[in-house]
Amino acid sequence: MNDEIKFDANGLVPAIVQDANTKEVLTLAYMNAESLQLTLETKETWFWSRSRQELWHKGATSGNVQKVVEVRVDCDADTLLVLVEPAGPACHTGERSCFFRSI
Repeated sequence: MNDEIKFDANGLVPAIVQDANTKEVLTLAYMNAESLQLTLETKETWFWSRSRQELWHKGATSGNVQKVVEVRVDCDADTLLVLVEPAGPACHTGERSCFFRSI
């Protein structure tokens, strides 16, 4: 299945993280092949930090891990939807979702 994913020129794919129970969108992050594999193996979210250029395990420092319920791929295989049970806020600001501001 992972070979079907269309990673971009940087080897990344957008991953929309959604609360499996409430369906609230929690964040948008990016995964590379390694972070996707770690996510599938550990059943917790792993991402690729574009700013730090390194893998990061959500909740490794904050304790706000995201237990993965299911990972879906869209019809074009270029975006992932990660359904999770969050153990705390998704946003580094302490907000439940990174999408807490309106324009």
